Amino acid sequence: MSAVPIEDRRDGIRRPRLTALELRFLPAVWSRIAEHESWRKERHRPATYVHKWWARRLGSVFRHLLTAAAGPDRARSPRPDTLAGMVVYDPFAGSGTTLVEAAKLGARVIGRDINPVATLTQRQALAPWDLDELERLFEQVERACRADLDALHVAVDGAPVLHYFWVAVTACPTCAVEVELFSNYVFAKHAYPSRFPRAQATCPTCHAVCPIDLCTDTAGHCAGCKRDFGFAGPVQVGGNAGRYLVCENGHRSRVLDALCGIPPTRRMYAKVVRIPAGREYRPIDEFDLALYDRAGKLFVDAGPGELVLPDGTIEDGANTVQALRWGYRTWAGFFNDRQAYALGRIGAAIRDLPGHGSGREALAAAFGKTLEHHNLFCSFKGEGTGPVRSIFHNHVLRPERCSVEGNPWGSAGGSGGFADALSRLTAAGQYKADPVDLIERDGRVVNVTGQSTPIGHRIVGTWADFAADPNAAYVTTGDGGTTDLPDGSVSLVVTDPPYIDNVHYSELADFFHAWMRPIGPHAGYPSRESTRDQAEVQNASADAFRTMAARVWTECARVMVDDGLLVFSFHQSRTAGWTALMASLSDAALVVTAVRPTVAEVTTSLTKVAAAAPNRVDVIVVCRKRSQVTVVARTPAQARADAVRQLAALRIGGLALGTADVVSTVRAGVLAQGTREVSPDWIELAAKADRAASDALRSWGRG
Repeated sequence: MSAVPIEDRRDGIRRPRLTALELRFLPAVWSRIAEHESWRKERHRPATYVHKWWARRLGSVFRHLLTAAAGPDRARSPRPDTLAGMVVYDPFAGSGTTLVEAAKLGARVIGRDINPVATLTQRQALAPWDLDELERLFEQVERACRADLDALHVAVDGAPVLHYFWVAVTACPTCAVEVELFSNYVFAKHAYPSRFPRAQATCPTCHAVCPIDLCTDTAGHCAGCKRDFGFAGPVQVGGNAGRYLVCENGHRSRVLDALCGIPPTRRMYAKVVRIPAGREYRPIDEFDLALYDRAGKLFVDAGPGELVLPDGTIEDGANTVQALRWGYRTWAGFFNDRQAYALGRIGAAIRDLPGHGSGREALAAAFGKTLEHHNLFCSFKGEGTGPVRSIFHNHVLRPERCSVEGNPWGSAGGSGGFADALSRLTAAGQYKADPVDLIERDGRVVNVTGQSTPIGHRIVGTWADFAADPNAAYVTTGDGGTTDLPDGSVSLVVTDPPYIDNVHYSELADFFHAWMRPIGPHAGYPSRESTRDQAEVQNASADAFRTMAARVWTECARVMVDDGLLVFSFHQSRTAGWTALMASLSDAALVVTAVRPTVAEVTTSLTKVAAAAPNRVDVIVVCRKRSQVTVVARTPAQARADAVRQLAALRIGGLALGTADVVSTVRAGVLAQGTREVSPDWIELAAKADRAASDALRSWGRG
C-alpha cells in the first residue's frame, strides 16, 4: 500500500498537497555536499560542537530536509526567511542540529532531549554570546590556575612536557611476577609510518627511549643497558587482542583474571617535551617522579571547595561493563592524581565565575572537551595528527593498557587542552553571528554566507515564555512523550531518533554529568546522580524501543498541525530495528509517505571501518497523520524497485555506495508499507523486506 497526501475539499476538510520530499528523489548534490561536510564536521558547523555528543547528523542534510519539507515553493531558493512563521520541533534534539538549521532559516525552534548533557550542547548552539565577555571570563579562569598547572608539567630542565606515557601493571595469577601490559614496545610513531618511519620504543628492561626505523628495524637495541629486545610485549595481539598476557615465566592467563576486579597500578615510562627544535622523547627520571608525587600531595591536601571533582558511581550497562570489569567503580577513578588536581582546579575556577550567564555556561561546556582528552582512558594516536585519542574514540568506556597524560591546560599543545576553549568558542560565536553554508558551484563544494539568519536566542523553559518572546528558543530536558506544547502548535517535526543497539548515550554522558553537577553550568541543571532515565527510547530491545518511540511519536502527532510533517533520519542495519521503528509509527497513527536515502557520513569513521559492511546511508523517513492521507496499493517489489532507483540516482551522481546501503534502504521501503495497513503482520512484512533486500542485492551487483 502507498500513502499519498491529497487536496480534497468535498467533505469540508483541506488535506495537504505533496511536498518536495514526497514528490522527488533526494538530489545527489545533497549527498555530495554532505560528504564534503562529513570530513570536517566541526569546522563547518562549530556551533553544535562546543560539547561532545554522539552520532551528530550533518547540518547540510537537515538544512535541505527543512527547506524541502517546507514546500516546493520555499525549497526552490532557500533564503534566511525560508521557514519564517513556522515552528519546528525536535523531540530527540541531541546536539541541536535541527534547531540550528531551522533557526538559520527563520523558524522558531523547540528542542527537547531526555539527557541534560544533550540539552547543554543545544543551549550553546543557540544562545547569544558576548565574545568580549567570554574573553574576560576565560582570562579569569586562566589567572586562577594556569601557572600552577604548567608548573606540574615540566621536565628537569624546565622544558614543557607535552605528554607522559603510562603503562598498566599487574601480577601474573600463577607466579605473581609483575607484568607491564604492553602489547608492543613501540609507543610512539607517525600516523603515516611508511612515509615517516622514525619511531620510539621503550626498553622493556630499563625503560630507556630507543629510536627505531620501522622500515628497517625488526628489533630494538637499548644504548643504556646494552640489551636487544623484540617489539612484541606480554599482551597477545591477534584474534584475542588485549585479552591474554604471557609473563616472563611463560604463564598464559586472561588479563581480567590477573586484575581480579581491581584497577591496575600504572607506571610512567617516557615523556615527550617541547624544545626549540620541535619535540624530544625522553625516559622518566627522578624529577618526573617527584613532580608527580608533589601533584598527588596537592590533590590530597586540597581544602574544601578548592577543587571540583567528579561525583557518582558507575552503573552497570552495555557501555560501562568493560570499565567495571577492570575494577573502576567511580568516575573519579578515571583520573590519576595529577589529572584530578589539574582538572579540579579548572573546574573550580569555572564554577566560581560570577552569575549564571551564557559566557560562564559556554566555558563550562567547553571544559567537556578537556575532560574527554585528559583521563586514564586516553591513548596516544601518534605524530602528524591530533596526538590523543579521546575516551570516546570507539563509543564505549574501554580501559587503555597504555595511556597518555598531558597538561589539561594545554599550554604546550596536545589535544583538548582548556587553552583552546576560547578559540573554539570564538569560532562558534562568529559562525552564529554570520553563518556559513555549503553549496555546490561549478562542480565544487564551496562556503557561502548571506543565506542564513544569524543565531542568537534567549533560552526559555516553558511554552508560555516561548509564546511571549519571538526571539526565544524553547530548549528543555525531559521525556519527549510528555510536553506542555498545545495541540496543533508545531508546523514541522524534524529529528534523528536514537539507534536500536547497545550504544546508550546516557551511559556515556554520565562521564560529563559527574563533573557538570558540581559546576552547575546553568540554572536548573539537574542534580540527580545519573542521566539515565526509564523513559529513554534508546534500547537494545526492539520491543522496548517500539513502545517508547510510539509514546514520542504520539505526542508529536498531537502537537503537529493537521497538515504538518514528521521527518527524520534513521540508520539501522538490523531488520528487527526497522520493523520496530515502522511499527512505532503505525502505533502512533502516523503513515510513511516517503522513504529517501542520502549519504550521511564518511566510511573512514572508526565504527565504519570496523564494520564488515559499512553503511554510510541514512534513510530519510517522511510521515503524516493517518487522517491526512489516502492509501494506494503497493507491493514489496514496487517498494524495492523504488529504493533501488533512488540509490542508483545517488550512484550516478558520483556517490560510492555499498551492499549495506542497499539492504537498509530496501528494508525501510518495504516495511514502510506496514504503516499504511490497518492491522499489519510485522513478522510477515519483515520476511518480505529481507527477501526484497536479497533480490535488490542481486540486481545491484549487476548494475
